[in-house]
Amino acid sequence: MRRPPATALWLSLPALLMLAVPFVTLIGLTHWTHFRLAWGDNNAIATSLVLGAVSLMLVILSGLPLAWWLAQARGKPRLVAELLVLIPLLTPPLAMGILLVSAWGPYSPAGSLLARAGIALTNNPAAFVLAQWYGALPYFVMAARAAFADVPVVILEAGRTLGASPWQRFWRLSLPLASSGLATAVALAWVRAMGEFGIVMIFAYFPQGMPVKLYNNLQNDGVDAVYVLLWLLLLFTLPVPLACFALTRRNAQNRRQMLP
Repeated sequence: MRRPPATALWLSLPALLMLAVPFVTLIGLTHWTHFRLAWGDNNAIATSLVLGAVSLMLVILSGLPLAWWLAQARGKPRLVAELLVLIPLLTPPLAMGILLVSAWGPYSPAGSLLARAGIALTNNPAAFVLAQWYGALPYFVMAARAAFADVPVVILEAGRTLGASPWQRFWRLSLPLASSGLATAVALAWVRAMGEFGIVMIFAYFPQGMPVKLYNNLQNDGVDAVYVLLWLLLLFTLPVPLACFALTRRNAQNRRQMLP
C-alpha cells in the first residue's frame, strides 16, 4: 500500500491543531483540586443518560426500516422521503424546537387531542425524548442509508435467487455487511441526542439534561462552574462513538486480511 506524501501531513497540521486546541485548553483550565458537581448536576446526568438511551432505541427502531427502504427504493416516492429526512436535518435546532411546539404543544390541534386524553408533550420526560428523537433521527437515517447502499447488489440478488425472503436478505445479508456503517450511524445518533440543546431548550426545558444544565450553570455561576459537568458530558458521550470507531476499524482490517 502506498503511503500518503509527507507534504499532505504537514498541510494537515493546521486543521489538527485547531481541532485539538479546545480540548487541550479544557485540560489546562479545569480546577482539578475542586473537581465537584454543582447543585442539580446529578439529576441532569441521570436525565440525559436514561432518556437519551430511550431516544436512541426509538431512533434505531424507527430509522432502520426507513434507511433500508431508502437504499432499495427508486422513483418519486424515495425522493419525497429523502426530502422529508433532509428538511429536519437542515433546519436549525432552535427553529425545529419552535416547530415542535407548534405541532405538539398544548394549543396545537394534535396537542389538544392529546390533552383530552391526559397526555402532555411539553416540559416533561416524554417531550424530552421526542426532542432528542427529532434531533437524532435524520442523522441516523442518512448514515444508515449510506451503509445499506454500499452493500453489493450482486449479493442481494444472489440471496433472492436462492429463495431468501426480503426479511432474510435484510437480516442475514444487508445487516451484517452494513454493520460498520450502521455503527457510525448509531454513534452519530447518540452524540446528537446527548448533545441536543436547541430543540430541548424550546420544547422540553424541563427536565433538564446536561446541555441545558451547562447553559444554566454558565449563566448563573460563570464559566468556571461548567467544567466538571462538561467533562462528564464528554465522558458519557464519547465511549459509544469510540467503540463504533473501533468496530469499524476492526471490520476494515478483517476485510483487508481476507483479500488475496
